[in-house]
Amino acid sequence: MGVVAAPAQEKRALSFLADLSQALAVSLDLRTTLALAVERIADFMLAEAASMFLIDRASGLLVCRICAGPVDITGLKLEVGQGVVGRTVAENAPQVVLDAQRDPRVNARVDAETGFVTRSILCVPLATAQGPIGALEVINRRGGGLFDAADAEILRVIAAPTALAINNAQLAASIVEQTRIRRELELARSIQKSLLPKRRRDRFPLIGVNLPAHEISGDFYDYFDLPDGRIAFLIGDISGKGLDAAFLMVRVASLLRWAGNDAPAPSAWLRHVNVELCKTLQNGRFVCAVVGRYDARSGVVEFASAGFPPALLHESGQFHEIGADGPPLGILAEADYAEQRIELGTHALYFFSDGATDARDKQRATLGAQGLREIISRHAALAPEARLRALIGDLKRLDLVDDTTFLLLQEPRGTTMQNLLELTFPARADEMRHVRAKLRAALDAQDVAPELRDRLVFAVDEACTNIIRHAYRDCPPGGIALRLTREHDMLSFELRDEAPCVDPTSIRPRDLSECRAGGLGVTLIDQLMDAWRIEPLPGGKGNRFVMRKQLTKVESE
Repeated sequence: MGVVAAPAQEKRALSFLADLSQALAVSLDLRTTLALAVERIADFMLAEAASMFLIDRASGLLVCRICAGPVDITGLKLEVGQGVVGRTVAENAPQVVLDAQRDPRVNARVDAETGFVTRSILCVPLATAQGPIGALEVINRRGGGLFDAADAEILRVIAAPTALAINNAQLAASIVEQTRIRRELELARSIQKSLLPKRRRDRFPLIGVNLPAHEISGDFYDYFDLPDGRIAFLIGDISGKGLDAAFLMVRVASLLRWAGNDAPAPSAWLRHVNVELCKTLQNGRFVCAVVGRYDARSGVVEFASAGFPPALLHESGQFHEIGADGPPLGILAEADYAEQRIELGTHALYFFSDGATDARDKQRATLGAQGLREIISRHAALAPEARLRALIGDLKRLDLVDDTTFLLLQEPRGTTMQNLLELTFPARADEMRHVRAKLRAALDAQDVAPELRDRLVFAVDEACTNIIRHAYRDCPPGGIALRLTREHDMLSFELRDEAPCVDPTSIRPRDLSECRAGGLGVTLIDQLMDAWRIEPLPGGKGNRFVMRKQLTKVESE
């Protein structure tokens, strides 16, 4: 049974509570308001002293933020569970101490250090829906009296709007801080993007891509023309993560470009930058990088590596690994770097950061060097830009635990893409018989083996059926456009629709061991095709579904 205050006392309490709530609600300076509120609470409760403790989020300790009375204990820290205040928070319940000199809950250290004599204590939690955020304490009733249960109930009621105001202020501060951090990340990402070179057309031999694992990246790449007609290039990976690594990336990328503008030999280029970084890098930071020059007239590539993963030279299914010959930049000022010199010819030369091989599958197994080679081989028949796009698409389907950057050097080949079939048809099930027949005939014309042909036709049929049933489910049926092309031994099936854009991450193959009907279309496509991806079209309407299958000699005979 609760304690009921006398009518006069109850009226006085309600009036005080209304004034306090209004002051806390309209204040733009909560700290000043709370300081005044604690003094007013002490006066209202006829207490000699009052204090407010709040939980510090970083340390988890209770810290006295505001106090009123003869002794200033601002900054005093207590463990949750320690003393009367600590127990109030730990139990989320009021604590009434009638004889502070004998009560074991009282922390006698404070009196011993301040000379203040504590006789009685009343402490209530600052409660929120997520739990207590601190405690409100009053000490020693004026005139020598003792606090009682009615006082505890009144102080508990007073604490409610105080806790609400503090909690709202902390939430607002958290939102402001998150907004600030987000803006800083956006600014950092914008600066990073501005440093990456623009894609150059006109049969330019270098293509790069940077895929951050999170909002910002510690990886970078660059390429630029040299006065003698050669092309300089660089790719790097900053140790560590976060904003520090991101801003260091900006500095290092700029330094590497500046040092390479005079067309030094790659080894001298790295030595110069290494000396500068050894003077200034701190906290164990270092940089892995490759710098090089390419002469399109002779087809000769010269490059040097500072602790970067081995480069891969690839042609006709054969890989040649070219390893690193020097330590990362910023570790040893006397480090030397050997140069590699190769004739590119028709080969493709891949430089990539370790994020590519560190990608994880659903079982958390890393892709590794062999897995990366398999992905490169899968898309080798594509033109360089399309190949790199398909390679990145495959990596995005894995879990990227680190930033991933590629730099591909290859002389562009003449286009060999053949347009085998183009169809546009209404998104209706009764149209699929006609589509299957046309697709089967187009694959027969390419001498695709009958068994593989039927499986490919079935995969396209499943994809179209999913568009009809799901993409157009909540809107009037539109059309589907099918395009079949071939480049070397790579078949590409492209489907476009006019349905609302879908979330590509929501479309995943499922485990065949799951005992439930339906949903096998994507799984079957995933098992048959070498690569596939879904992407929303610009403008908020329409989707593009691309599937690729590489033909072997056996399959195409």
